[in-house]
Amino acid sequence: MADSPKEHYAYLTFHGAAGEVTGANFLLEIAGKKILVDCGMHQGTASEEDKNWVPFNYDPKEIDILFVTHSHQDHIGKIPKLVRDGFKGVIYSTAPTKDISALMFEDALGLMDDAAQDRNVKPLYEESDIAHALSLWKVIPYHDKIVITDDLSALCYDAGHVLGSSMWEFNFKGKKMLFTGDLGNTPTTLLRNTEVFEEPSFLLMESVYGDRNHPEEDRRDHLMRVIQDTAKEHGTIMIPSFSLERTQEILFDIDQLVRANRIQRMPCFLDSPLASKITEIYKKYPDYLNDEARKLSRAGDPLFSFEGLKIADTRDDSKAINHAPDPKIIIAGSGMMNGGRIVHHAEQHLGDPHATLLLVGYQAAGTLGRVIQSGEKRVNIHDQQYDVRCRVETISGYSGHKGSDQLVAFVDDIKRNIERVFCVMGEQQSETFLAQRLRDQVGVHAEVPNEGDRIELFF
Repeated sequence: MADSPKEHYAYLTFHGAAGEVTGANFLLEIAGKKILVDCGMHQGTASEEDKNWVPFNYDPKEIDILFVTHSHQDHIGKIPKLVRDGFKGVIYSTAPTKDISALMFEDALGLMDDAAQDRNVKPLYEESDIAHALSLWKVIPYHDKIVITDDLSALCYDAGHVLGSSMWEFNFKGKKMLFTGDLGNTPTTLLRNTEVFEEPSFLLMESVYGDRNHPEEDRRDHLMRVIQDTAKEHGTIMIPSFSLERTQEILFDIDQLVRANRIQRMPCFLDSPLASKITEIYKKYPDYLNDEARKLSRAGDPLFSFEGLKIADTRDDSKAINHAPDPKIIIAGSGMMNGGRIVHHAEQHLGDPHATLLLVGYQAAGTLGRVIQSGEKRVNIHDQQYDVRCRVETISGYSGHKGSDQLVAFVDDIKRNIERVFCVMGEQQSETFLAQRLRDQVGVHAEVPNEGDRIELFF
């Protein structure tokens, strides 16, 4: 007996990251299963972060499986809350993603308590919810098939974004849908390139840089020039850096510059306990790195260590950096300067014309990093005003996301069977611009969904 048309329908609902960068949370109802892809926090402005305390628009008890693309907070941050609210299904990701997520959850606990007190609400989750979430978690390598039902399977490919990052492909009755997660700005110094795979019929893709490209530059040369120029002025180089991926790439490049005598030796402080712990996970999984990095690792080369590197584990260690002689380099979180130890260093050095603030990642609208990047000469930090007299530099080559041309090329390579493309995980302007480019240049049906949209898909 032939399948009824009803058995070929699936429904896709956008519960976050539609019209905005953060809060990735997509619900796929298919083959009688309710499947989530990512369950991330909203990040950026206070109004965005307020959304994290809004109840889920679905019943977590009814969710069967959660597939995780990678371990950035805007993709994993609400998983313990999902569990706290009743999720009892299975969580799938690669092994590095699980290990790093465990660190991310723990690191967020303290910040969450402070945020909850400010809002006079309960924290999103507790230590026990983290442990429960990790007990539901199963790890799987790239390309291993997960059989969900007789008609539905899933497998993951390397997205090249951060260590262990994945694209998830769902195959239902021989027809495929791909969720990209975040797509890496490959090639990079550490990770393999984004994989190419068989053509999907439906594509949900990120759009962070959908409306712009990264400047063509040798990022290591740019980093060298910034360090050299600031060192000549006997200044401090402040690098706000995400603990995951960006910090490891910066450490690796400084290491290579030091070894090649392209920059003078000076103290370099890694002022992020989370970044230090994540760096240890990079050392644990060399097989997830690219060929060059693997060769160095197997030859016994310490990939993320060099003469002059100092780890600031405690707050006292962090404060002591103020008294270290210049020139010096400070790598500290958070990457958008909306919290973390970098804010303390900004208070110390923003007004110093000999210092440099080096931005190496995406700066979301409303964050301190974005305000300074846009050229503001006076900023508010902890209810005090600070003049920005330091040099402000941006190296876009360290972005972990594909630029607009790369995103278009990615779709063009797999367009043969594509019926619909959903542009998400970007600011509204970026999503809209990318969708138009895909329609005009690639000839696919690309659209920009709104949060809460529920779309019918025929498989």
